[in-house]
Amino acid sequence: MDYMVCGDKYRISVLTDRLLRLEYSENGQFEDRPTMMVENRALKHDIKSVRREGGLLYVETEELLLTYNEKEFTSNGLFVELKKFGTCWHYSHEYVSSGRNLRGTARTLDNKDGGCELEGGIFGQDGYAIINDSASPVIVYDEDNRDGKFIQRENDALDLYFFGYGRDYYGALKDFYALCGKTPMIPRYALGNWWSRYYRYTEESYNEVLADFEREQIPLSVAVIDMDWHVTKVDPKYGSGWTGYTWDKKLFPDYKRFLKHLHERGLSVTLNLHPADGVRAFEDMYKEVASSMGIDPATEEAVTFDFEDPAFRAAYFDKIMHPYEKDGVDFWWIDWQQGTGLKAGDVDPLILLNHYHYKDQEGRNIRPMIFSRYAGPGSHRYPIGFSGDTVCTWKSLKFQPFFTSTASNIGYGWWSHDIGGHMMGDKSNERLIRWIQFGVFSPIMRLHSTSSPFFNKEPWTVEEPYHTVMQEFLRLRHRLVPYLYTENYRAYKEDKPLVRPMYYDNPDNADAYSVENEYGFGEQLIVGAITDPVDADLRLGYVNMLIPGGRYADIFTGMVYNGGKRRKLYRDINTIPVLLREGGILPLAGDDRSNTTANPTEMEIIVVAGADGRYELYEDDGSSMEYLDGRFATTCLEVQSSGDDLKFIVSPAKGDLSLIPAIRNIKVHVLGAVSQKGEKIVMELRDVDVSKGSFAEVKNIRLCGNDHREEVFKLLDRAWISNNVKDMVYGAVSAMDDADFLAWLSGADVSEALKDAIEEIFEDR
Repeated sequence: MDYMVCGDKYRISVLTDRLLRLEYSENGQFEDRPTMMVENRALKHDIKSVRREGGLLYVETEELLLTYNEKEFTSNGLFVELKKFGTCWHYSHEYVSSGRNLRGTARTLDNKDGGCELEGGIFGQDGYAIINDSASPVIVYDEDNRDGKFIQRENDALDLYFFGYGRDYYGALKDFYALCGKTPMIPRYALGNWWSRYYRYTEESYNEVLADFEREQIPLSVAVIDMDWHVTKVDPKYGSGWTGYTWDKKLFPDYKRFLKHLHERGLSVTLNLHPADGVRAFEDMYKEVASSMGIDPATEEAVTFDFEDPAFRAAYFDKIMHPYEKDGVDFWWIDWQQGTGLKAGDVDPLILLNHYHYKDQEGRNIRPMIFSRYAGPGSHRYPIGFSGDTVCTWKSLKFQPFFTSTASNIGYGWWSHDIGGHMMGDKSNERLIRWIQFGVFSPIMRLHSTSSPFFNKEPWTVEEPYHTVMQEFLRLRHRLVPYLYTENYRAYKEDKPLVRPMYYDNPDNADAYSVENEYGFGEQLIVGAITDPVDADLRLGYVNMLIPGGRYADIFTGMVYNGGKRRKLYRDINTIPVLLREGGILPLAGDDRSNTTANPTEMEIIVVAGADGRYELYEDDGSSMEYLDGRFATTCLEVQSSGDDLKFIVSPAKGDLSLIPAIRNIKVHVLGAVSQKGEKIVMELRDVDVSKGSFAEVKNIRLCGNDHREEVFKLLDRAWISNNVKDMVYGAVSAMDDADFLAWLSGADVSEALKDAIEEIFEDR
């Protein structure tokens, strides 16, 4: 049976048993070419049945029943029933709100003090969602346009996609990526710490900053140079200096030396671009670019920025981008803010910039990466996203965890935020640390701020205790790279974004839809971002979290939780809740001081006792396209936890072993269990031949929970509350068993916040 039902003015296409394309055109013309949003037109699924009764068309799949009067789309004339889910969509112009949409993302957070309106995603609480491709530009591929040519649609037609996946979020994402293109892998270096600041650096001052990071023993992987790398003070006859391509020799007298020095430090480099004003006569490369565009350089006529023009694109890449890349620029920060083309009807230049910059690298067998703004559905094919210049407030921080996880609902998994906030606001070291803690557990960790002399995020300018916490978290980011890179591969291979709303894995739990600061972070971790100031009495911050069913341990504190509940989790400024389930395996690099993200020789593994588990570590060369051809290595890590024995197994690595160290040293830290003597369990595997694997085991362990009395003491000791209250509570916990103490606590004359924080300690029961 065919996958399409057609009339004179409509087409109904069944792409999967839960995904429909719905088109209506008054002139009967439809679009079959790829668009900015939709890459794959080969998606087809046999229709289960088609029938016409009583003037209505019925199109049925295993999961959906479409009813249509074969006229212009209306609410009463077109509707789709989710047969098993029990809901029904009626056509409406309100696509974003239809089905109580769970939202997607937005183009930018520029100037936002807190939240903003989000576009629609492919999920709704009623089990369906609609995304509209009617205005998305078409991409034409031919021999002259191997990278594609974008054109606006000539036909005014409706082109809708109906996602009716109920609560099967991963199934919907897999089909979304099949339709709209895979999320490609990003280079390994992108997963370390980025240093960025809008600041008028010189070669000397930038190198001083990097030397200070080395003295602080804080690793970096990416050096960002904002717009002041180029000449910004220009003759007014040329316009403003916002756009520029010529290195400012007063600041960087030998830019090639500067770039070489950055690479010698182990850093990759990106430069900021504001390309809107084209190439003007003061630029070093103006004569070449003008001549190639048929402009007499003697006229000093500006070469207009027009990315729809293949000749301009060729000059732009050949005369400007490629020479600088040869000199040492690894990728470009494309900071397009205008949002419009030269004339009405032009394709959004941001779409063009993202696409052609990405394709330019891809065509030269470089693993592509750009750093640019979101340009609508389909943008996931061009990572990484720059979320814009946020205001430095608690409200802005509070929005970013929700904003980041919800972006996965439109397949957009690689947001990079200005960690700490970009501008305005006020100073708060506490907020800075909470932002950094979120940043370490976000897709890209990029410290950034504006040029104000009072807006410093250099770690050595931050007072204690925040300084030490900042050091430790930035070091942790580099230790996380083995895990992050594996999840980078999983995002490509298995269509699972790194950051996931909690309802992806807990679809039938109502609480999973309301914990906006909590998210899955890859396959193993659950993170709760603390985005409010500490409680003045407890001196603890907290986050509302759903702890799913099962047994978990916090990778920082070792606190154990038996799940199946929602509650506040409290932490001092040193940590945030990051939970690993029993049987969970978290691979970390051993080196947390040097500017490297390479496949590590020294590794540390965190496991939680109590269940069996496995994790397949993925590694490749980190930078080429050869992962597409299967050139990589995988290592299966396993924990076997049965009775009072625990065994950790490193299986022989598979694949291209030339990509990974031949010998590794591995230290395994066990949470949720102690030795019979009550000691922490650490296992060491020395000189492991990766081609053969190895194992370590420990016998006579016992699963453990929290030391209730000790943890209550620490909580009370930290709090700024009455000593009489402290003595009363500590006396009670010391004298009673757990059940009696909790019963006493519920009626005690103490604050509700103190009760709640104490009760958290007993959530291991």
